[in-house]
Amino acid sequence: MKLRILYFARLREALGVSAEEPELPAQVATVDALIGWLRARGGVWAVELAEGRAFRVAVNQEMAAPDTPLAAGDEVALFPPVTGG
Repeated sequence: MKLRILYFARLREALGVSAEEPELPAQVATVDALIGWLRARGGVWAVELAEGRAFRVAVNQEMAAPDTPLAAGDEVALFPPVTGG
């Protein structure tokens, strides 16, 4: 399955990429599985996407829960929480 992943703010800077369109293994079918797959890259990926790190996920521009299913062609955005002032 192929989808588009967008990275914003701190994540874009730390990971050194703003977007990618990886081919995912069949078992990556939910947001939680995608995050685990990205963490498995190791290094800064494991650090920035670690349990307890603050970041949000949206699928097709709607906030997503860990069990949100993914489908080919989806757009997934990862970004830190934002606060107003």
